[in-house]
Amino acid sequence: MADSIVTNIAKKKIVQARAGLISNLPRTIGMAFGDGAVSGSEIRMPLATDTSLQHELHRQLIDGVVLQADEISTKYVTTLAKETLAGEKINEIALYDEDGDLLAIKVFSNKGKDGDMEMVFEILDKF
Repeated sequence: MADSIVTNIAKKKIVQARAGLISNLPRTIGMAFGDGAVSGSEIRMPLATDTSLQHELHRQLIDGVVLQADEISTKYVTTLAKETLAGEKINEIALYDEDGDLLAIKVFSNKGKDGDMEMVFEILDKF
């Protein structure tokens, strides 16, 4: 079972930008990858109050972002190179912004990362 949330930090920044309390909403620039969401057969669901992954392994800038046809959602794409996180089990990812704050967290069952292949991750940011 997979689950995802938008963090309270992200919600706070959106509300402050809409209210004119901050002039710019920091851009989403990367994905964080971790292996701390799975313990045995249990997956720890993320909470809106989370400010970090359970066990972060790596951060990487996104490869690209695609505005979807509905114009209210975007897809962020990041490709892990063959050697990046080789041999690790990835079970949590997050989008982060220019401030380094996590905006959305997704958890899922272990995905093994082999060292002889790239792995592409996509996150749909939808309202």
